[in-house]
Amino acid sequence: MRTPSNRPAQAAPDRPTPVVVRLRQVSAEYDGERVLHGISAEVRSGAITAVTGANGAGKSTLLSVLAGIHRPIAGEVDGLAGRPVAYVPQRSAVPEHFPVTARDVASMGRWPTLRHRWARLDARDRRIVDASLDRLDVLPLAPRSFGELSGGQRQRVLIAQALAREAELLLLDEPTVGLDLAAGRAIRAVLRAEADRGATVVEVTHDPLAVAEADARLHLESGHLVPALR
Repeated sequence: MRTPSNRPAQAAPDRPTPVVVRLRQVSAEYDGERVLHGISAEVRSGAITAVTGANGAGKSTLLSVLAGIHRPIAGEVDGLAGRPVAYVPQRSAVPEHFPVTARDVASMGRWPTLRHRWARLDARDRRIVDASLDRLDVLPLAPRSFGELSGGQRQRVLIAQALAREAELLLLDEPTVGLDLAAGRAIRAVLRAEADRGATVVEVTHDPLAVAEADARLHLESGHLVPALR
């Protein structure tokens, strides 16, 4: 099992890979309050970077900055332009009672690749969606209403949606929270496979197993990037 690096966002010695995203003195606010303070870090391809810290430390805001959906008030983020990004938040944006199936939700991952807004998924798109669901062991749930699924099942469908995007940058906020050990292990294996294919994986996590298996680590305390204790 890998041990995390204490140096923020430095690839593990056995995985020397290119830097994909650079944060330079990035500061950000949330609801008018400063939550990130001068973050400078590098995130590498082909590696899993764990973002750790106590609740309220700024982890989710940092992930949103990397996703390009939260604009910093200062500093720069280099490397996001033109790069396919898949973002899995803590909670789905799909209302539980919205009449869509699990396959419909996973299929949303293909929408950015379609030629125009009203284009239909073709056979290749559908194969990618089903393969993504299968990797998370939720393909048998594909015809079921998304709202009828358990929280853990919905989480796996949302990760399948991200996989279906075939993104270069995969961002996940607490992907294994509330899941049993077997489900968490399966998700970590999928994320490792994504990194092995060359994707950049960044996950906010409190899971000690996920942290131990990560290639790099960003540890936040009150919005500041600090060395992580082993």
